[in-house]
Amino acid sequence: MSAALVEVGIGLAALALTGYLAHRVSLSVIPAYIVAGIVVGPHEPTALFGMSLTLVSETEFVDVLAELGVVLLLFFLGLEFSVDQLLADRRRILAAGTVDLALNLGVGIAIGLVFGLGVVPTLFVAGVVYISSSAIVTKSLIEQGWIANPESGPILGTLVYEDLFIAVYLAVLAALAAGGGDAATVARDVGVAFAFLAVLAVGAWGGTAVLDRVFAVDSDELFLIGVLATTTLVAGAALTLGLSEAVAAFFVGAGFSQTDHVDRIEHQVAAVRDLFAAFFFFSIGLTIDVTVLPSVAGLLGAAVVLSTGTKLLSGTVSGRFYDLSPLRSLRTGIGLVPRGEFSLVIAALALTAPAPISDVVPPFAVGYVLVMSVVGTVLIQYSDRVTDTLVPVAPTRD
Repeated sequence: MSAALVEVGIGLAALALTGYLAHRVSLSVIPAYIVAGIVVGPHEPTALFGMSLTLVSETEFVDVLAELGVVLLLFFLGLEFSVDQLLADRRRILAAGTVDLALNLGVGIAIGLVFGLGVVPTLFVAGVVYISSSAIVTKSLIEQGWIANPESGPILGTLVYEDLFIAVYLAVLAALAAGGGDAATVARDVGVAFAFLAVLAVGAWGGTAVLDRVFAVDSDELFLIGVLATTTLVAGAALTLGLSEAVAAFFVGAGFSQTDHVDRIEHQVAAVRDLFAAFFFFSIGLTIDVTVLPSVAGLLGAAVVLSTGTKLLSGTVSGRFYDLSPLRSLRTGIGLVPRGEFSLVIAALALTAPAPISDVVPPFAVGYVLVMSVVGTVLIQYSDRVTDTLVPVAPTRD
């Protein structure tokens, strides 16, 4: 227990130091937190000038803190929207999500086939390339003040579409990793997961009065504990059923968005969200072994360049479905560039598969997440410069 406490203390110190340095040079804290995990984590480099750098291991406790970070980030994103709004936008979400799927899963498949990976490894690579990081994107939207901007609509819709699709995709990949799999079992698991999601969506849509009444407590302490308990329990149940905990947390937030408690939640829970979110980005760094990256350098370089372009393109098209200006449509694409947690889930699944999946996919995924999390957050931070370059016509600015 004492060792775990020391490791958490070291992690917090590393986060505080790198976050402070990032603020000093006006950079997003997200890549700084990831680098902190790389430096003090269990993978190479493990020493500097004879001094050990392996200070924090990949522990279940850190993983739980990271999961809470994802859950709370998506819960806060749900606070900005309602189920009614999602239903009203369902056709645009379907259109935007389908374009995003076709372009980004498509480019992943093309890259895998061109590099001669074979059909099954290619499907793993395509999944890694396809899905944006709900957690990193949400944190960036909050950090840059985009959360109330018009472009947050298509960004959110695309993330919801991706998270729903990846639930099915992961079930298929799990069957492939096991060397086949029972199609009926996969279909049953997916059906149970989506039935749970439907119940959750109905509850978020019609449970406003109940949430208002249950959480009308004077004690700030009990209010905070109640909100965290509700969100965590629902997200954990979703994860157990094979559904994204991020989607579940989003719907819990959407349920609270229609209550009188929104301001109180934003005031009391935001600091807790930021603490656990920092551990999520830190945990990404803990998984990355930079020494394996040269083995997949060619594949990684092609994926970074091509998939950045397809995300910009698909996001821009999605923005037009929402009747946004060219500038805000391009910002939609920029907002979807970061990759993160789901790509690492696919990497972990690939470790259980036979070669060449287990040889290629894990190092590619961790390298890809590292690069795309940095590229994505930097693009969002300096989006004005990007849009000034790519959308030069003055009347399109707003």
